[in-house]
Amino acid sequence: MSAKLEQLLAYLDRKEVSEIIVGIGRPITLRMGEGYSPLTSLPVSEPQFATLLGGTPLDRIAKGTSTQPVECEIGRRRVRVELLKRSDGSALRIQNAPPSDRTQPLEMLPFPPKRAATEKPAPIEKPPEKADKLAEKSADTLAEKPADKLAEKPADKLAEKPADKLAAEKPAPVEKPIATERPAAKRAPSEPVVKPPRPPSEPGVIARPLEWEDQVADDDGLLDERVDTAAISSYVRAARQRGASDLHIVSGRPVQIRVMSELRPLDESATPLPADIVDRMLLPLLGPRRRVHLRTHGYIDLAFDIKDAGRLRGNVSRQHGGLRAAFRLARATPPTLDELGLPRELARVVTHHQGLVVIAGPNGQGKTTTMAALVDLVNSTKPYHIITIEDPVELEYPRKQAVVSQREVGRHTRSFAAALKAALREDPDVIVIGELRDRETVEIALTAAETGHLVLATMSTPSAAKTIDRLIDMFPPADQSQARASIAGALRAVVAQRLLPAARSGGVVPAVEMVTGVLPLAVLIRDDKLYQLPNLMQRGRAFGMIRFEDSLLELFRKGKISEDILRQYSPASAAQAKAQVTQPMGRVGRKE
Repeated sequence: MSAKLEQLLAYLDRKEVSEIIVGIGRPITLRMGEGYSPLTSLPVSEPQFATLLGGTPLDRIAKGTSTQPVECEIGRRRVRVELLKRSDGSALRIQNAPPSDRTQPLEMLPFPPKRAATEKPAPIEKPPEKADKLAEKSADTLAEKPADKLAEKPADKLAEKPADKLAAEKPAPVEKPIATERPAAKRAPSEPVVKPPRPPSEPGVIARPLEWEDQVADDDGLLDERVDTAAISSYVRAARQRGASDLHIVSGRPVQIRVMSELRPLDESATPLPADIVDRMLLPLLGPRRRVHLRTHGYIDLAFDIKDAGRLRGNVSRQHGGLRAAFRLARATPPTLDELGLPRELARVVTHHQGLVVIAGPNGQGKTTTMAALVDLVNSTKPYHIITIEDPVELEYPRKQAVVSQREVGRHTRSFAAALKAALREDPDVIVIGELRDRETVEIALTAAETGHLVLATMSTPSAAKTIDRLIDMFPPADQSQARASIAGALRAVVAQRLLPAARSGGVVPAVEMVTGVLPLAVLIRDDKLYQLPNLMQRGRAFGMIRFEDSLLELFRKGKISEDILRQYSPASAAQAKAQVTQPMGRVGRKE
């Protein structure tokens, strides 16, 4: 038996736990009272299931077909096991077996009727050293001897033997009946522990015993009032005052901020932070479940509010030398398109009653903020039901005309795909996906877009053409023809954006490329001729399309970006701008 299985079965020693449910594709679940609570945040994979139960009677039961409850021994523990057959797969229900008066090990026996509460297992009268001999005799031979003769084996005869002979003849001790109350099994220190540890007793960390609710779920993104966040709060406020978009806290380095896509120290005179100081600063931000995830996977994504400092979306991870964290300084309220400096043509993408709209761009280029502005536009103008699926939730939408249901992967749902499947049955009008990461998510998003829902999603791709290519490439070659047909019919717009340094304000301004899902685009996608997309965009201004070069040129004309930035991102646009400036002067100087 593996140490992990021993640790898992030890939960049956708790008074509040009556059974354990283990199955492939679902989290390990404990029954506590009348309800069920997940023990793990992630589902059990098939290799993990085989490793956990391999070589034990539980593995044989899981591979069988009988659904009758049986009893078996796992190590020194006797349990009752039942195979559950469900529509979404099979699982094992594991419970403590009732006390038994049998002294021989049980391999696989039918589950007997429940013993009365007042009935106790019969005491063992046989001395330990005679148990192996008794086991060798048949039941008929034992039945011929009266019980009193078996009990007549006096202890004084044993005492007559020398101690060294007794030691030589002493067989393995007989296992006693398992009592209803047992101490927890010892755990190997080298194995990962299923039960989360107590929080360390250190400054800023709540030192208190962990209840079961602490072990299976965090505080829903709200930091405990007893947690000391003064240090990180001061860093966040200072970073916001300097116009930073991100805050980096790394063991052995000074605190860093990102301003206009460049990392720089928050304070030039600051000294590197020791690893213990970083631990005391970051660990209080994690609830017990998140600490287990950090210890198991080495990283954790999270979002939370800090009093007097605002909301943060971040990642805490382990590295050589200690912990590190990168926090995105989120806005307190969703912005508008005008506040972001985005073209008003983007407002048209949320006027569709169904279809797929993708917001694209490299990491850190404001995709989530642009999508939040579009969601808030729907929230402000239409009485819709909006479901957002994010990892984690970055912006919280205020109550306006729409009903907004925000779900976080890992806290409210297992995955993007699982939440999307559920969302189709929750009567949504608009579905917002934090990121299209895999084929299953794309398939369900296309299905939702084709069945009457408006789907908004983001992708980390550099341009509109690359975004469409990435959507198609997520499917295997044999399915790409069908995928192109689905994307051609569902796609309504692709918006790709870049953040560029502003010429005067010292901030950033967005340059946008937008492709609208018109019939010519659908034909190019279906016929696998996306190499003709630049030509379509050049003549597609009437369809609401915006070329990246035209967006750069417009920003330069308005004085929002410098000529150096224009030349860096589009030399052709810089040459065109220079020609437009010098052409009127040529006309004035021309002789008639």
